[in-house]
Amino acid sequence: MSEEIGVVVTGVSGRMGQMLVAEIAKHPRMHLAGAVEREGHDWVGRDVGSAMGGAPVGVIVADDPLDCFARAQAVIDFTAPAATVAFAELAAQARAVHVIGTTGLSEDDLTKIKAAARHAVVVRAGNMSLGVNLLTMLTRKVAAALDEDYDIEVIEYHHNQKVDAPSGTALMLGEAAAEGRGVDLRDVSDRGRDGITGARKRGDIGFSAIRGGDIVGEHDVLFAAAGERIILRHVASDRALFARGALKAALWGQDKAPGEYDMLDVLGLSDG
Repeated sequence: MSEEIGVVVTGVSGRMGQMLVAEIAKHPRMHLAGAVEREGHDWVGRDVGSAMGGAPVGVIVADDPLDCFARAQAVIDFTAPAATVAFAELAAQARAVHVIGTTGLSEDDLTKIKAAARHAVVVRAGNMSLGVNLLTMLTRKVAAALDEDYDIEVIEYHHNQKVDAPSGTALMLGEAAAEGRGVDLRDVSDRGRDGITGARKRGDIGFSAIRGGDIVGEHDVLFAAAGERIILRHVASDRALFARGALKAALWGQDKAPGEYDMLDVLGLSDG
């Protein structure tokens, strides 16, 4: 597909929303078709460029997502779980590709998104970067190669404004490790240690969340055994890489059949 596509950005006032607007403006095959904020937000009714502190761009921030979605080919969504579930249904009605970077989704949320994906393309990932998705593959392969003599710990570092923990990327890495071992992460996840916890349970996958300053995102997967440690690491220093990955996903999804996909599909790294 070579023609230009229109993209709607939800949660446009947020740091990722503004980054997406900036990246779309530079993209040769995309234009900003709409900008959405929640009802009552002070950006609603303003030109998004002006609201961001720059020149007007001719797109007014709206609080009616369906009207915006109907005029676009893709929706990029880094918001909150309840909003994302609602957007998934509306994007499906509009047959727009829905790229989801929202984290903290519950099992019930994921079930509703899966239902929406029966009618439209949904690309959902805890992290949109090439490096993290390669790290996910490596984590799965290393976990498959090592037995439970190697304890697995996922350590994530983010800025002090992040509201969910563990991060979506950390959970994605934990899922990859569990898949490598042939277990269900829900059965082996250890997310809280405080006080007299007793010895570490063999086979568990542990999580630690660090919050501080303006850390964009760092993730370590530690495999620790008697006498040695293996550490897989990814460091993000520029939030724009997540925005660029989301735009890549929006383009990729244009000629795909309805269904739920992830960034491994977008990058051609999926085992399927």
